[in-house]
Amino acid sequence: MKRIFALMIAVLALSASSCEKHGPDDPVIDPVVNPDRYYVRGADVSWVTQMEKEGCKFYKADGTQSECMALLKGYGINAIRLRVWVNPKDGWCGKDDVVAKAKRARDLGLRVMIDFHYSDWWADPGKQNKPEAWKNLDFEGLKKAVADHTTDVLNALKSSGVTPEWIQVGNETTGGILWPEGQNYTDAGFASYVQLHNAGYDAAKAVFPTANVMVHVDNGWDWGLQEWFFKNFKIKGGKCDLIGLSLYPDKTNWQQYNQQICENIKKLYDMYGKETIVCEVGMEWTEAATCKSFIKDLIQQTMNMEQSHCRGVMYWEPEGYHAWSGYSKCAFDNSGKPTAAMEGFMN
Repeated sequence: MKRIFALMIAVLALSASSCEKHGPDDPVIDPVVNPDRYYVRGADVSWVTQMEKEGCKFYKADGTQSECMALLKGYGINAIRLRVWVNPKDGWCGKDDVVAKAKRARDLGLRVMIDFHYSDWWADPGKQNKPEAWKNLDFEGLKKAVADHTTDVLNALKSSGVTPEWIQVGNETTGGILWPEGQNYTDAGFASYVQLHNAGYDAAKAVFPTANVMVHVDNGWDWGLQEWFFKNFKIKGGKCDLIGLSLYPDKTNWQQYNQQICENIKKLYDMYGKETIVCEVGMEWTEAATCKSFIKDLIQQTMNMEQSHCRGVMYWEPEGYHAWSGYSKCAFDNSGKPTAAMEGFMN
């Protein structure tokens, strides 16, 4: 009882900061009592419905055909991440497609992360393009559009019986969102970015009060970048429950990158009281054995951290094999079978 009481006091103390660590009704999951529930082994499989429509199939190592998410679950995956675009040209990663994939994940007993891009297509540090329908909105209109879009998609999930455990407000928002208004390279720009981010945060919490709402940045190994971003994010009043980081090493530097991101996760927790999910990792698919070692080592290091500073690791689009996607950091071969890289998620 003393241990449980101490955990409750710690959570209440942290909630006084500008970023709530847990929602008001969010149970504290004890990583010692229930490590499998607490720790995330995940995969972003947002391409899967498009791949299926275009005739792609997925196979177990023995050649048996399998539904993709079920196949990944067999490798220890317990969570699925899904990106959301506002008005995508052909519907993929739009609201209806996201709901369909989220229901499949739920039916398999997989946890769900929703990743809002606030764009009609890819958003990342090199581009944060406004949706076509939002291009003529003023700043107040953009904040309302962020809130309305977030609310609309999350209510559709709620109506379908899906409760996301995590919700990202923006994808790799190191440079902000909704450029140019939300580009954060100046002091005023960072303030505008945070207002847009907080509009998404508040909307997400209104629909799913217990969800962990995240801010996500790239290059998780780079402390200078993380220090600059989160210092300004806090000063400007940014709200988050959890931090998301990306990590894409190569075969020559993965050990160094793992060490650096683990150090950064600890620093972020010490400075802001926020836990982290490494919500994107990947390595060249032709380096599957090295990728397995990279993932296994990262999981081991982050699971062994004191106070569970890191909640888990997620692979980005492992199923999007190179012959179909042109993406070289997948973790399936061109016959539709997982490579050895996915074994890194197995206990």
